[in-house]
Parts: sequence; C-alpha cells; structure tokens
Amino acid sequence: MLAQRVATALALLAILAAAVWAGGAALAEVIAILLGAATYEWLRLAGHSQRASAAMAVALAAALLLAELAGWQPSAGAVTLILGGATALWLVLAVLVLSAAQRTVHIYPAASTGLAVVLLAAAWFALLSLLSHGLPWLVSALALVWLADIAAYFSGRAVGRRKLAPAISPGKTWEGVAGAMIAVVGLALLLAALLPTQPLFSTRLLQALGVPLGVLVLMLLVAMSVVGDLFESLLKRQAGVKDSGRLLPGHGGVLDRIDALLPVLPLAALVQPGLR
Repeated sequence: MLAQRVATALALLAILAAAVWAGGAALAEVIAILLGAATYEWLRLAGHSQRASAAMAVALAAALLLAELAGWQPSAGAVTLILGGATALWLVLAVLVLSAAQRTVHIYPAASTGLAVVLLAAAWFALLSLLSHGLPWLVSALALVWLADIAAYFSGRAVGRRKLAPAISPGKTWEGVAGAMIAVVGLALLLAALLPTQPLFSTRLLQALGVPLGVLVLMLLVAMSVVGDLFESLLKRQAGVKDSGRLLPGHGGVLDRIDALLPVLPLAALVQPGLR
C-alpha cells in the first residue's frame, strides 16, 4: 500500500511539474481536470448517478477552462465577492461540522450538489488568483495545508488522546490539530526570519499583519483545513463509503486529497491583496 501511495504521488508530481514547465494553458488544463474529477466524486457522494455526475463535472470543468483560455476574467470586485461568499459558506459548514460531532446531521442531496458547484468553482478562482502572483506564492500557500496535514497525522498518532469529532472521523484528535498549528506557525516564523525577502505567503503574512495577528491568521487557515477534511468525512459517512473515489491508487479519490485545501484557498486569496 505504501509503495502504491508513493508511486501515485510521484506520478502526480511529475504531471504537475510538466504542466508548470509547459506554461499557463497546460497548468490550467491540469487544474480543471483535477477539479472536474473532484466534482464528479462529490456529486456521487451526493447520490447522483455516474452519468449525471460525469456530465455535470465535465460541464463545470469545461466552462471554467474555456473561460480562462478565452481570456474572460471576472472583475476584481466580482472575484472578491466569490471568495468572500465561499469563505462565509465554509464558516457555516464549520458550525455544521461541530454540530455533527455532537448529533446526527443530514445534508440533503440538493444542498450538497449546490455546495459542490459553488465551492469547487470558488477554489478555481482562488487558485488562479494566487497563481497570478507567481508559482512560489501559490505553492507556499498550498504547503501550509500539506504541512498541517502531515503534522496532524504524526502528532495525533504520537500523543493523540482526545477525539476531535469521533462521530465523523474517529482518527482525528485535538492534539493532532494542536500539532498542525505548532508546525505551521513554527515553520512560518523560521522562514520569515531566515528568508525575509522571499515571496512566500506565510512570510508576507507575518510581515504585513505583524507577528501576533499573522499567527492568528495562520492558525485560522489550519483550522479551516481541518473543517474541509471533516466536512468531506461527513459526506462520505453519509454516503456509507470510505473514500470519495478510486482514481488515485493508494490515495482514494481526488476529493480525498484536496478536501483540506478547499476552505483554505478562498480565504488565502481573500487576504492576499494586503500582503503584496
């Protein structure tokens, strides 16, 4: 299983690296395909048939990609509304996740379908917004979530005792969340001290907002990544499945790999204008 997970991860990295090397259109195509796959998986979790899920996923991915390739872009104000609306929705879902940890919560198919379209489209606009400031900027923002995920896993296994949301995801603990926040904040402070001139998202965040407020925003980003993970776990538990799909051998589905990114992307893109 580990060898399969590593092989799949290396293959994905190779595809992304090739897309980055090829330039904007290729990278946009890869991102659109990934979001399309995630849309398909989310719609299947919502109870739609394979055919309907595939049709809606292709339509959404194609619409976003064609708009980008044609050069159509919403105004800065419209993008802000999209990102702000998505962030507000994720905050509502955070409350829902907390409620689901205490009692049974049912998400109706129509609501789940609407959330899939709106939140995955918002992730697309957030990705493009972050990417417009350069690949290092985008990767450094994504890396916050990746580091949080890794730190939460290992700290949870090492010292995890108190369950975070046992009714949704029995393996997650409060100690894991604390470990994720400590790792992200600690590395951000270290990088800001050692590489203050590099275009890193966390470094600019700490410089622009000051350390106290910057640390709070970093902790909020980590918390939102946990919300994304738990919300997808809620969808899977409601659908009675372990993984969102089987597109990535050893990893499950695409949605399983990007769930924690989905709430973080619009929030990161929303705060970035004050960082540049």
